Order: sequence, then C-alpha cells, then structure tokens
Amino acid sequence: MFSLLSKPRPSGGIPRGIATTGPVLFSYGFRPFFLGASLWAILAMAAWIAALTAGIDLAGAYGPAHWHAHEMLFGFSSAVLAGFLLTAVPNWTGRLPVSGWPLAYLFGLWLAGRLALLMTDVIGVTPAAIIEALFMPALLAICAREIIVGRKWKDLKVVGGLVLLSAANLWFHISVIRQLDVDAAARLAIGAYVMLIMIVGGRILPSFTRNWLNKFGRTDFPVPYNRFDTASILVGVAALACWTFSPQHIVTAAVAATASLMQAARLIRWRGWTTWPDKIVFVLHAAYAFVPLGFAAVSAGAVGALDGYPVMHVMTVGVMASMMLAVMTRASRGHTGRPLAASNLSCASYIAIIGAALARPFAEILPTHYHHLLALSGALWIMAFGLFCIEYGPMLVRARRAPRGAA
Repeated sequence: MFSLLSKPRPSGGIPRGIATTGPVLFSYGFRPFFLGASLWAILAMAAWIAALTAGIDLAGAYGPAHWHAHEMLFGFSSAVLAGFLLTAVPNWTGRLPVSGWPLAYLFGLWLAGRLALLMTDVIGVTPAAIIEALFMPALLAICAREIIVGRKWKDLKVVGGLVLLSAANLWFHISVIRQLDVDAAARLAIGAYVMLIMIVGGRILPSFTRNWLNKFGRTDFPVPYNRFDTASILVGVAALACWTFSPQHIVTAAVAATASLMQAARLIRWRGWTTWPDKIVFVLHAAYAFVPLGFAAVSAGAVGALDGYPVMHVMTVGVMASMMLAVMTRASRGHTGRPLAASNLSCASYIAIIGAALARPFAEILPTHYHHLLALSGALWIMAFGLFCIEYGPMLVRARRAPRGAA
C-alpha cells in the first residue's frame, strides 16, 4: 500500500494527471494535507496547553476538552488520512488523482471545519458542527468513487473505515450538542484508525522489510501475509468493537488480551529488528509495536487496572500519531524525489513522538507527576511535528525533483 507512494516516476518527474499550473502545494493530495496536518498538530496542541495552563476560553460553547479530543481525532488525523488516501488510491486504481482546484476546494473544506469549531460562540455549536462534519463524507465519496470505478474491490475495506469515521464524527458532535458522554464516539474513531493500521501494516511492513533485506542478499525474510494475519485482524476488530461499546467488561478484557498476543506474534514474524540500520523502515515497526501494547492497555482497562484516558492515549499518540508521522516522512520523500532515507531531523522527530506516546499515558497513571508528564508529552509532540515542518515543509511546497540526468 505505502510502497505505491514511492514508486519511480517517468522521466521528467511529473506523474500522470497532476496539475502543472497553479501552486505546487495543490498538485498532489499529500502536499496540502500533510503540511496542514503537521501545522495543525502544533497549533492545536499549543492551544490546548494554553487552555490548561492559562485558562484560555477555547472553542467557546463546544468546550476546550471536547475540542481537544475532536481535533486530535478528526482534525489532525483526518488530514493525514486524506493525504495518504488521495495519493495512494490513484496508484491502486490507475485513475487520475485529485489535483488542482478540486484538491484546493477539498482542503478548504477541511480548513473550514477547523475554523468553524473555534467560532462556535459566533456561529453557534450546531452550525459549526455541520460545517465541520462535511469533510469526512466528501473524502469518503471521492475514495469510494475511485475504488468502485477502478474495480479495486479488495480496497473497499478502506471505504468501510471512512464510513466508521464519518459516523463517529457525527456521533461525537451530537454528543457534544446534547451534552452526552463523547467517549464512546471517540473510541469508535480510534478503533477505525487502528483497524486501518492493522490492515495496511500487514501489507507494507513485510514488503518493506523484505525489500531491504533483499538488497543485501539476505534470505531471512518476514513471513508473508497468510491466514494468521487475517485471523489476527478479525480478533483485533472484535476487540475494538467490544472496547467501543463495553470498555469495562470481562469479555472485552479477554478478547483484547488475545488480540494483543496475536498482534505481538504478527510483529515478530515481520522481523523488524533486521531493519535497524534503515530508520525509515524500522520506525514503521516501532510504531506498530504500539498496536499490541494498545490492546494490552484495553485489556487492563477492562478489568479496572487502568483508567480510560491512559488507554485512549496509548492508542492515539502511540499507535496513530507515531505511525502517521512515519508514513508522512516516507511518502513526502518518495513523492518529492528525495532519497528514501531518514535524516537526523527525521530520526529526532521519531524519537520525540515515541517519547510523547510513552509519557502521555503515565500522566494519569502517576498523578503526583501529572503536570510534569503532561508538559513533557506536549513538548515532545510539538517537537516531533515541528521538526517535520522544518524539514518537510519546504519539500511540500516546491516542485518535485527531477531524476538525476533528466533534462
């Protein structure tokens, strides 16, 4: 799946169907959405920290805590997902990508949602929620159209994930408007992202690892996708469903514990430690390690050993954000003509996001150090995406490098 994001281009370096007039930023889906996601990750986290420390009134009637949860799940994360899908789907289907003005309009719709939720005291909570809720169905419609017309039926799983995310977003907004608990809607969204990561991981991690080992003539390849992978995904999806609707139940604990063991076995079968010298591949394995850890946290939470928020943060910062950052760096390099190798800045960003993922759950587990760990996690988060912006921002707004030797 992700390997398709970095396949070689024809001489001249411009993929078929890419807009050749107008800003480079809107020539391909990964460009505006990866840049927008990373900038929003920094700004939204800084605003949340300001709300916590200085009591700034954030998002008005929507509420700062609800806004923070929503913008991590449906603001930042949806932009990364859009950047990936708008780049990958054309490669899967062989159809033209969304580029130029249509891409600019879609990005504008995402941006309108961010602004609307910050203006709830001006336009009202319900109108703001309606504006914000338009983006995910629009992305869903684009991806569904391309996959169906391209007859790539096996990729309809992605459409299923987008349906779940659209439903979770709407559920979240309705819960806020009616002053209900938003946690179940948040768990559904997290589950949809983790499901997509489990599906994608089984395709890309063994492939990238095998390719790297093959370059050195080694034959100790990862186990290819087989029935065990399918079973581990199905058990994982069952665990996520149990967690969404019954997070504190013995059945949830048992299914999540089984999913944790199966995902850990799956990760071991991919032999990620062999890719240590190639950090841009190794970080994918490191990010995926949070999947079995996340299921273990779900199991612990189901029996009362962990509160709900540490469990959520293992999944959101650990599984989702670390994998998203890893994918953003690889795809940005591959599609702008740079070598597929992690620089020192990229490696520092990987360390920062993994540090944030480890520190954030412990803020609730160690209440006497809550504020220190919260500050550390927030600072590491901002550092991770700040480094991405510094290194990759210029790449995303400039034309793709032509292959060496090209006219």
